[in-house]
Amino acid sequence: MSERIDLFNSTYSHFTEHVFNIIRKETFGVDIGQNSWLTVDEYDRYLPWLRLTAEHHLLEVASGAGGPALYLADKAGCRVTGIDANEQGITTASQMAVNSNQADRVRFTVADANARLPFDDNTFDAVLCIDSMNHFPNRLAVFREWHRVLRARHRAIFTDPVVITGPVTNDELAVRSSIGLFLFVPAGINERLIEEAGLRLVRQEDVSANAALIAGRWHEARQRHKDDLVHVEGEERFAGLQRFFATVHQLTAERRLSRIAYLVEKRAG
Repeated sequence: MSERIDLFNSTYSHFTEHVFNIIRKETFGVDIGQNSWLTVDEYDRYLPWLRLTAEHHLLEVASGAGGPALYLADKAGCRVTGIDANEQGITTASQMAVNSNQADRVRFTVADANARLPFDDNTFDAVLCIDSMNHFPNRLAVFREWHRVLRARHRAIFTDPVVITGPVTNDELAVRSSIGLFLFVPAGINERLIEEAGLRLVRQEDVSANAALIAGRWHEARQRHKDDLVHVEGEERFAGLQRFFATVHQLTAERRLSRIAYLVEKRAG
């Protein structure tokens, strides 16, 4: 098994440092504090799918350092609760909420999305999970929890960035999953599990191009700032993360691992 490389703790603990700010801008174009394959253009296209109003309350699963949640709350005017298992991410996100004067409607809490969520039934008007579904090994249980906390006739969006759609070697899978626990599934599994959880698939889109683009840019931006990053990460971690981003770019560009966006809805009770 390939040795794990720390991406998340390192990124969140140094999130506001100058070199990381520069890399995000060079990678994403518009930096809203994302740490995924998400661009603002893509995010703005997803948000209308959720039909949010100022009265709504959205749950973001795997909210990371909180930037996208704060962007969403400002754009839609709704309340947002973000959860993440990474304590450093929640600390950074909570501070960002205070700094942006949005702590009254955006809050972040440590919670494991693989376990029962610390919320009552029918609490939320929407659920959002970008590029983190691959970290949840019991996916059916996760979907059932979303079904439980989501109100009837309301929607959830998630992206799965590692749907197997071509031949992939064990070495490639090891590098692609070197940043943490991963679950790789072939096409058709997510659709089946969505139905088993009592949700209805409304639409799905192949959004692999965005992941290939961002992974390539991320790798290049990091390489340009290698000296500063090595000072923070060390030589070994820097090299490991460069292998990771290069592998993401190649596998996704070749559509051997595809990134798919799913819009689902909870049926009426």
